[in-house]
Amino acid sequence: MNWISLGAIFSGLSVILGAMGAHGLKNVLTAKKLSAFHTATDYMGYHGLALILVGVVCLQLGEGGTKALRKVGILLTAGICMFSGSIYILTFDGPRLFGPITPLGGLCFMSGWFIFAGVIHRHLKNKIS
Repeated sequence: MNWISLGAIFSGLSVILGAMGAHGLKNVLTAKKLSAFHTATDYMGYHGLALILVGVVCLQLGEGGTKALRKVGILLTAGICMFSGSIYILTFDGPRLFGPITPLGGLCFMSGWFIFAGVIHRHLKNKIS
């Protein structure tokens, strides 16, 4: 999986959706729903950039770090799909069953960031030793 490409796609989508929210949806959605839409867009953009970072670090660490970072990429991608995706669905009055998916996406984000921190910590510790 090319995390850099995937991150760039998510980041690009966040710009498109952000523009759509700012210009096309402000007269369609309530203020609360528009705020939720923007939150989903922001998190998609932030974590798209994080995927780009994961890809760049994979290139730096080589084979040893790539396996652990693959988990990070998967978790961040799942987080984008579950967190942002469920908010987008709920914003447009989709099935309420997507409500509990949003926090699962948040857990994926948190897990991905903590695993990323652990990988970097181990790499730097081994490099110093």
